[in-house]
Amino acid sequence: MPSSSVPRRGSAIPARPGVHAVGRETRKGKGWHFYAWRGGPKFWIDEAHYPSSREFLAAYTEATALPRAAAYTVPNLVDDFLSSPEMPKGERTRTDYRRWGLRLAEEFKDDPAEIFEDPGSRGEVNEWRKQWAHSPRQYDYAGTVAAVLLNWAVDQGKIRQHHCQRLRKVYEVDRAEIVWTPDHREAIEAKAPEWIRRILTAACETGLRVADLTKLAWSHVEATPHGRRIRVRTSKRKRVAYIPVTEAMGKLLDATPRDRMLILLSERGKPLTPHRASEGLRQWRDKAGLTPESLGYDLRLQDARGTAATRLLSAGLSLAEIAAHMGWSIRHAAAVIEHYARVSPDETDAILVKLATAKGSAS
Repeated sequence: MPSSSVPRRGSAIPARPGVHAVGRETRKGKGWHFYAWRGGPKFWIDEAHYPSSREFLAAYTEATALPRAAAYTVPNLVDDFLSSPEMPKGERTRTDYRRWGLRLAEEFKDDPAEIFEDPGSRGEVNEWRKQWAHSPRQYDYAGTVAAVLLNWAVDQGKIRQHHCQRLRKVYEVDRAEIVWTPDHREAIEAKAPEWIRRILTAACETGLRVADLTKLAWSHVEATPHGRRIRVRTSKRKRVAYIPVTEAMGKLLDATPRDRMLILLSERGKPLTPHRASEGLRQWRDKAGLTPESLGYDLRLQDARGTAATRLLSAGLSLAEIAAHMGWSIRHAAAVIEHYARVSPDETDAILVKLATAKGSAS
């Protein structure tokens, strides 16, 4: 929350009855922005709490003579965005946008939406998201949602402009070199129950995101002239992916009853949520000794996509096809596969030869 040394928005004592005075911290110290009324036009900026100059009074008189429209507040703006067609389609993203949008509305609940037209609002948004400074990912996500929402507001004519573009991000991580190696998978195979082993196998062999893994069904499996493939429309990019069924994935499918609609289920035989799948693997990962403390990094279910990229290259997909399926650049896909080969000595030579050939075809 904002520091107690900074006047909170709307907490100022009006310079005149009806005036909405907003306290702001500036480079020169505390300053005040004056609006003709709450939600009304801004007509004055001053360092004094109670300006009484003739110029101030003249500006106030002129501003109050303007037609007084109903106040359009920040909560109004957030509500309009959350109910708009521009909201993301993915369920997880929609939930996250709603959570952070409502948090923004709560913080600026007494303010007119046009407060974001003022350059000083950038500092106030940064001050608001400092509540999550302990979590760089949340700190960044708060700023991302605020910028998305305000971009929409400008596009829709709700406000004329805003100053929260490209808010500084503090979460930086390159997970290209984090993959599930054969040793990691063997540790899970030796310790975890079957439902967890099946989740990891499917993730490492298909490269599907967790949200798509939990929805994987027999209806997605198709016969081909030389085997089987998985045909699925991905939840994030809404693209149809064609994934060859590898030997390990084939064994998993063959062990799945045909009268079961979903391929992966929980320990109780119930449909999985993405959270339960990720959390279940994390718990057994730790029990298998693959903790962040022992490895030096946090190995997650999503990191199985790097292993899958290698599997798909071996199955005959081109780098371009792998990159399109994963939502990566060709360069990133090549970097992930090359790293996997370095940490998996048993298949280094074969993978590097395939990778070199794939790179030559992609260039």
